[in-house]
Amino acid sequence: MGKIKLRNIKVFAYHGCLAEEGKIGSDYRVDLCVKGDLSHSANTDALSDTIDYVHLNKIVKEEMAIRSKLLETVAERILNRVLLEIIMVQKVEVEVSKINPPIGGDVGMVTVCRSKSR
Repeated sequence: MGKIKLRNIKVFAYHGCLAEEGKIGSDYRVDLCVKGDLSHSANTDALSDTIDYVHLNKIVKEEMAIRSKLLETVAERILNRVLLEIIMVQKVEVEVSKINPPIGGDVGMVTVCRSKSR
């Protein structure tokens, strides 16, 4: 078993319950960790035998581009697509963070953490 982590994927998107959030957008950070058997690819040195982190990044960016009211919804879509499209992944964990959320206080970010397994 092994892990592949993508940390601090920076995205500009339009999530949120407020109408203004859908118009002006905000900065987001996504962290993704997948678990799977990496022993075969460690021996073959072949991209086709591993979990391609370029594909993982593409999934995150595409799902972040679809507007949602809740970060939980975005996280769920990311989890589902990773498990659907990358059969080698046994478990996926995602953290979706809104940078400087509009909550009337000095808060650096709000983060939703979700995970799913096969």
